[in-house]
Amino acid sequence: MTEQVPIPEAKVALSTASVYPENTAAAFEIAGSLGYDGVEVMVWTDPVSQDIDTLRRLSDEHEVPVLAVHAPCLLITQRVWGTDPWRKLLRTNDAAKRLGAATVVVHPPFRWQRGYARDFVSGIQRIGQETDVRFAVENMYPWRYRDREMLAYAPGWDPTQEDFPHFTLDLSHTATARVDALSMADRMGDRLGHVHIADGSGSGKDEHLVPGRGAQPCGALLERLAATGYRGHVVVEVNTRRAVSAAARRADLAEALAFTRLHLATAAPSPPLPGGVDPG
Repeated sequence: MTEQVPIPEAKVALSTASVYPENTAAAFEIAGSLGYDGVEVMVWTDPVSQDIDTLRRLSDEHEVPVLAVHAPCLLITQRVWGTDPWRKLLRTNDAAKRLGAATVVVHPPFRWQRGYARDFVSGIQRIGQETDVRFAVENMYPWRYRDREMLAYAPGWDPTQEDFPHFTLDLSHTATARVDALSMADRMGDRLGHVHIADGSGSGKDEHLVPGRGAQPCGALLERLAATGYRGHVVVEVNTRRAVSAAARRADLAEALAFTRLHLATAAPSPPLPGGVDPG
């Protein structure tokens, strides 16, 4: 009898940031041609990433659904969709609804965003009660320069210290923070609803390496997700800006997809976690 390989329920998406310096439109084409299940749109300075009608057209043209939207909360996106952080999140929520995305990824505030930071936990809880879209707060990391460490985020870079309804686990960020990714996943428990799969060496830089090229337990995490019936999304968010050509970039993204699917299929699924997140 031929042994059957279990098919993982988790969909594997490509972050549009993974194709930089190519643009958002190219990400849809690459995701479709390589066989990704969808994309996570990083809303940033590329005008296409901010244009919902164009994003819907690209999704239809390449038959690649938008599974998640990353809110514009990076340093370089401080003025994208305005400067009021709460208005930006509400606009991201609207974008997610119009695009059919189940999840919004959001970073903790910067410490200098004092009013936003003060109300962030209660505000995210309130938004979660007002929308069906899941706002999944992402783990970040301390900023380091030589032997100095700066705490740039408030309430902090580790969202498991607060009572958020949903979390995003990013393995490049666990590498930069020099924390145990599997332990963080355990702390997130059944509120882990979204994963950014990438790798890192543990340097002071946020590297976003192709999974398998660093020191993070990428394979072990994916196998654990499969074994525990994880039904969230896994998003390949890697840095390919140093690829020597467009073909080399595609090869990196194909390798990341193959790695992710292989490890998700390695462990036979057991019954789902009680109350596990189901993005639909």
